Amino acid sequence: MAISVQNFIKLANFYNQTMMVMSAICVQKGGIAMENYVGRFYAADTLEYIVEYGRRLESAGALPADVAALLQRFAAQFERVRHLTTPTQKPIHEMTLEEFEKVMNI
Repeated sequence: MAISVQNFIKLANFYNQTMMVMSAICVQKGGIAMENYVGRFYAADTLEYIVEYGRRLESAGALPADVAALLQRFAAQFERVRHLTTPTQKPIHEMTLEEFEKVMNI
């Protein structure tokens, strides 16, 4: 994917739509909190990708002010969920107990 502002906007829209669907699922399943929903790991990984994409876009050239503000909003949001991102692709037998519990949502 070529790094462009248009692609960043598409990724941002995808993330926002994903979060709306996840919120609806949580409500439909009896009002589970988003922080307890198993999809929170996917959302955190997606947000990490979008923030990294935005940083590469930012380093490639000047960003419009509204896109830069959007990137800052996503970066701040990512800092709150950084602990949910996939640390590595370790096999289960190499994980610590804490990593295993996080992956298994225990």
